[in-house]
Amino acid sequence: MENYQDFENFTEEKKEEFYKLIGSNVARIRKKHKLSQLKLSQLLGHKSQSLVSGAEIYYRNQHFSLEHLAIISYVLNEDINEFFKENK
Repeated sequence: MENYQDFENFTEEKKEEFYKLIGSNVARIRKKHKLSQLKLSQLLGHKSQSLVSGAEIYYRNQHFSLEHLAIISYVLNEDINEFFKENK
């Protein structure tokens, strides 16, 4: 029999940690490419930096969608797995 974790154990705190991890990795990669939050927002099709600035720190539950991550990965030529790596 397969051993799965109970979905109920994926708490709001774990979800918040997950989104914060992704946000900090997006910030790290953005800075590596010497892009401002505004420029990355524009590459995502937005006119202001509010999406990127909020999602990088999970401000008011703002987070990057899978589509955002796919676009960022594509335009910056980065492996999408980089967004999910644990900070060292």
